[in-house]
Amino acid sequence: MFEKILIANRGEIALRVLRACRDMGIRTVAVHSTADAESMHVRLADESVCIGPPSGTESYLNKAAVISAAMVTNSDAIHPGYGFLSENADFAEMVEEHGITFIGPTPEHIRVMGDKVQAKIAAQKAGIPVVPGSDGAVESPEEAIKVGAEIGYPVLIKASAGGGGRGMKVAETADDVVEAFKVASGEAKSAFGNGEVYMEKYLSKPRHIEIQVLADSHGNVVHLGERDCSLQRKHQKVLEESPSPALNSSERERIGQVVCEAMRNIGYRNAGTVEFLYENGEFYFIEMNTRLQVEHPVTEMVTGVDLVREQIRIANGAELDFSQDEVSMSGHAIECRINAEDPVTFTPSPGQVTGYHMPGGLGVRVDSGLFSGAKIPPYYDSMVAKLIVHGRSRNECLMRLRRALSEYVIDGVTTTIPLHEKLINAQDFIDGNYDIRWLEEFVLGDDQKANR
Repeated sequence: MFEKILIANRGEIALRVLRACRDMGIRTVAVHSTADAESMHVRLADESVCIGPPSGTESYLNKAAVISAAMVTNSDAIHPGYGFLSENADFAEMVEEHGITFIGPTPEHIRVMGDKVQAKIAAQKAGIPVVPGSDGAVESPEEAIKVGAEIGYPVLIKASAGGGGRGMKVAETADDVVEAFKVASGEAKSAFGNGEVYMEKYLSKPRHIEIQVLADSHGNVVHLGERDCSLQRKHQKVLEESPSPALNSSERERIGQVVCEAMRNIGYRNAGTVEFLYENGEFYFIEMNTRLQVEHPVTEMVTGVDLVREQIRIANGAELDFSQDEVSMSGHAIECRINAEDPVTFTPSPGQVTGYHMPGGLGVRVDSGLFSGAKIPPYYDSMVAKLIVHGRSRNECLMRLRRALSEYVIDGVTTTIPLHEKLINAQDFIDGNYDIRWLEEFVLGDDQKANR
């Protein structure tokens, strides 16, 4: 087993990986920017290395600095967490070239799945159902009009590289296509340095369902059920739950088997998540994330599987020590992403935490690097904590989540805790009756919706 792992990330995910390493008796190295020098993951790591100034580009995204830190500390492996360099194929290659193990998939799989067009082609070849759309990239507005007529309106024009809603535009009719193509391509070029776009049929009220998989280098693949990530704002997930209120056991097993077979066919390795839009009983592939997901704790809570531990074991060459038949889902789990943002305007709220109290009790988990006196810098993503709650049933989970949110105290900055309290008391959410557009309509309110 590895003796020392460098964690190439910050915040709650760095702390999450550190804890898994400690459970396995593995020493840890934290890297940090000057803005994160007093962060909890830095305090708790066995060693720490400053890799640059506050800017993510000059620190956590600095490949050479991260690899240099691993070499000077004699680290055996690098765990990238999520975000930053976690899906950077060039970085994964550089890590391996320096004789260090990258805890994740092969660079080839990262590269293919990181390109939306190539990922869709690979998914189709592997037998995964996809949203009807263009055969690869669309080169011009004229071609976009032709494709739109073939697949039927409305259509979605999307950036081939990147995500998060950037370079994504809806065309309701043929008259909208030219402008939507130009805007989507321009946004994609600006955000990702690649203006290539492709087209898909626009689904009106789909759910966002993702399947968690684990695959070792010996051909063993298992799925750990699904997560429902439909509560989104501007294509960013806000709350996730497992299992999905929308699926039954036969649908879960059907799509799980399809994904496992596809991962076997392409020779995938390590943790991965295959994401789908789900509507009227059908699943449509949208992308694959070749890394640990932000929302992985809900899967851990219902399956009892430590996903980070499994990532580390697989990267070290071990076989999965359980089969698909031994995977069982128990109860229900929900994760709330808590951001340092205004719960109404979503304006970021960096600053110093003046008071902090985490909720506790049976079935309550908090993944966070916060503490009283912690500073939340303005340079990074505003998510500061994840509250994950488990219950024997969805109703018990909701009751426990209401109690946990009421106990959670983060003073000194504004957070989205009130938003979560509001949305989990909405009748549509209680009934499990929501889709990927529900949250934005809920947040807008009736007056603003009328004026859109």
